[in-house]
Amino acid sequence: MSSVAILGAGSLGAAVAHKIAERGRFHEVRLIDAAGDVAAGKALDIQQSAPITPFETRVRADRDPLAAAGADVIVIADAAAGGEWESVNGAELVDTLVRAGAAAPFVFAGPSQLALMEAVARTGRVKQDRLVATAPSAMVGAASALVSLEWNGSASEVSLSVAGRPPRLVIGWSSATAGGSLIESRVPAHRLLAISDTLARLWPPGPQAIAAATAPLVEALVFGSRRLHQAAAMLDGEFGARAAAGMMPLELGHGRVKRRVMPSLSPLEIGAVQTSLSNF
Repeated sequence: MSSVAILGAGSLGAAVAHKIAERGRFHEVRLIDAAGDVAAGKALDIQQSAPITPFETRVRADRDPLAAAGADVIVIADAAAGGEWESVNGAELVDTLVRAGAAAPFVFAGPSQLALMEAVARTGRVKQDRLVATAPSAMVGAASALVSLEWNGSASEVSLSVAGRPPRLVIGWSSATAGGSLIESRVPAHRLLAISDTLARLWPPGPQAIAAATAPLVEALVFGSRRLHQAAAMLDGEFGARAAAGMMPLELGHGRVKRRVMPSLSPLEIGAVQTSLSNF
């Protein structure tokens, strides 16, 4: 039976737990936090919403991080007291889980956790294809929403790629479409530049936006997916970067990043992505 472990019952962890449970693809979601009473209260709150949404996923709480060791996916979020797992504490947490036998992919949901993902990758204890960060994924929806306002259409009809490293993410305008037409033919160039500038100011995204982006990606890691998912992964030569985390389309399945897919970008956009990655 499939399960997701979420480390941290803060606002982000609770939002991710709720969204994953609501989608109903997993048998169980474990909300884990040293503040066991807080985790239990939030888990109960989520579970009590099941008859309304509805969903059948079981949501339970635990205070022991080792309860995550047997999960199919481990999401690193934010503690109820203390905020996002970052730096040394976060790396030690991952190391503890690996030594306990955790073989699941790690999903870093916090906006400040790209550096943590890179630190975990440098240890060599977790294969780089088992590391994904999802906070930047929320910016794809933000960019689509901004385009829809300019185009006066639906954000669901917008298709675009976002690459690089936040906050200076690069939108691939040269290949972006809306309603089957190139966006560059629908929206003036100065307005596209304004959208790109606005996107940088929208970083970091909020818990609900991150949760909405994280849930389908977690599902794809376990169950596979026919579509590509845009998220941050460890790069291996793409855009000239190595040992660095960057946003790009990913093929996910079997508990790992199966393939990193270079988006269709103009030479100018590629240069902007390289600058974005070199300035972290």
